[in-house]
Amino acid sequence: MNNNNSNNIDIIFTTLNSRFSHSSLSLRYLFANLKELKNSAKILEFVINSQTQTIVEEILAYKPKIVCIATYIWNATDVAEIVKYIKLISPNTIVALGGPEISHLPHRVNFEKADYFMFGEGEISVYNLCQNVLGGVRPKDKIIQAKPVEFDKIALPYDYYTDFDIKNRHIYIESSRGCPFTCEFCLSSIDSSMRYLPIDVFLAEIDKLWNRGARSYKFIDRTFNLKISYAKAILEYFLVKDEDYFLHFEVIPDNFPDELRELLKQFKAGSLQLEVGIQTLNLEVAKEINRNLRIQKIKENLAFLDNETKAHVHIDLIVGLPSETIESFSSNLDLLYSLSSGEIQIGILKKLSGTTLNRHDEIHGMVYNPNPPYDILQNNLIQFELMQDMKRFARFWDIVYNSGNFVKTSKLLFKNGKVFDNFFSFSKWLYKRSESTFKISLDRVAEYLFEYLSKDYDEELLVKTILDDVMLIEGRKIPPFLKKYKKYEKDFIQIEQSRANKRQVLRKESDEE
Repeated sequence: MNNNNSNNIDIIFTTLNSRFSHSSLSLRYLFANLKELKNSAKILEFVINSQTQTIVEEILAYKPKIVCIATYIWNATDVAEIVKYIKLISPNTIVALGGPEISHLPHRVNFEKADYFMFGEGEISVYNLCQNVLGGVRPKDKIIQAKPVEFDKIALPYDYYTDFDIKNRHIYIESSRGCPFTCEFCLSSIDSSMRYLPIDVFLAEIDKLWNRGARSYKFIDRTFNLKISYAKAILEYFLVKDEDYFLHFEVIPDNFPDELRELLKQFKAGSLQLEVGIQTLNLEVAKEINRNLRIQKIKENLAFLDNETKAHVHIDLIVGLPSETIESFSSNLDLLYSLSSGEIQIGILKKLSGTTLNRHDEIHGMVYNPNPPYDILQNNLIQFELMQDMKRFARFWDIVYNSGNFVKTSKLLFKNGKVFDNFFSFSKWLYKRSESTFKISLDRVAEYLFEYLSKDYDEELLVKTILDDVMLIEGRKIPPFLKKYKKYEKDFIQIEQSRANKRQVLRKESDEE
């Protein structure tokens, strides 16, 4: 964030992102609001599953007086290790933890070695802590509770994305904070008030990022299409751009008026991804968790997104909600598949600290993993063995369906509209056959699909269907197991010739330009 010599760095802001392509918006907010202390601070970002001792080595190389770590469900265990090492090696270094995994008690990971826990939005409270500590005054209370900030009064973080970030990482941005809904499984429901930046201020920030070359934006607003005038202004900003870009929004499924639809229809393929939170389509289950559902509106809007836009739609569905049977989940999945060709993300219920899900524990026999990610182990309707089956189902669903690698083959798998039942049977068979849910190559998945579907379909159809799927992407090679089917060699040759012809056309067009 600056060019200071390491000896001048008093404050380190750090976290472990879940992927290298991710960047931390929260750290940049903290840095942006450090006022006169900015020149003595630095942001360091790491990735989960890195060597924690190496991370500590890099942090302590700056000899900081204060280390502030953003803590989340995906990095909580690593953070606890890092805190332990920092306090062993440099006991006088003050360690303050913040973020969603810290802001709610009880802590389910042992963070006791940390000096301070920063609850809530930290833009002001972290600055005050750093100012006090560097001034020789250490707060007595270990827990520092912050009030929600005035969103339009704090300094914005976007200038502190580096050129490297803009070139290599997703740029996270937000135009609003809060969520008006009260879904019990979600931390966003804790902050029910909506706070917006003035739209001209926000668009000016986007414009600066755009002019620096940013083309991949992930909006973290929980309800992007709640305030239609705001959503329209943002979409209109990007629609006039000639260059390629990628936008990700989280949207509520029942609020797509005509004026918003007209804008969404104008985005070209590959430029827009919409994350649609469904979670359940069972009205009784939704009522149980304080989630409002307008089923008819949801159906209409999913059909609109599927048939009239080129947006990539990502739909969330949860396994293990209180009072939801496996039969109810099955109906949800079958219906969603019939409504949308988009990605259906099957998530396993997690009990996050700060939510009110625990009120269901005794009534519904909810048993959760005590360690991150706090996923459900069983309840009175889905016992442990079946829940394990469903976790494998979710993993295989990602590999086969959500990956987009087997679009045509999946349709063979989902015959008669029985999406859940057929995929559940396949998932059980696949786990027994592969004895794994990870590190299964594309060729191996294709071979397993061929083997499994051979009982219902003839050889020629399977060879051609799987070949069409696998070879859709330029650069892939014919799976080795298919090469033994010599009688279809002409199909292999046709694919190679088609690719060669396509390359020749592209090369010719390029030469003519």
